[in-house]
Amino acid sequence: MAIPPLHKPLSTIAAHHITAGDTVKLAVLTGPADGSPTTVVFEVWEPGGAQPLNWHPESVETFVVLAGEGRAVSDEHERDLAPGDVLVLPLGSKHRITNTSATERLYTLTVMSPDEGFADLIQRGPFAVLDDADLAVLGAAR
Repeated sequence: MAIPPLHKPLSTIAAHHITAGDTVKLAVLTGPADGSPTTVVFEVWEPGGAQPLNWHPESVETFVVLAGEGRAVSDEHERDLAPGDVLVLPLGSKHRITNTSATERLYTLTVMSPDEGFADLIQRGPFAVLDDADLAVLGAAR
């Protein structure tokens, strides 16, 4: 018998900050808890928000920009980001993404492969709220 596909309504997805006071919300859409070695995350950067410099020695991280604008720094490389862009960060790159807008949020779908503990790191952090504007980006306004 074939294994059925996983289906999760957005209403079951919780957002988190990695640490209190962060300017980026992360919602794990799927990952190891669902039987996947890859984690997919919906990320929301507040205006002017940024991640801390980080790196993943064993993982490739891919960002698909859904809305907003930002700037990615990966090692000595810099790239501006806009809706429709795809950014692929190689293994071990030291990187950071900043929302360059003073008024609009930056939204991405992020794929970490393999997970390398990313989903657990996110889900251990404090809860954050995905508001109607965030959900509308995913086409799921309440």
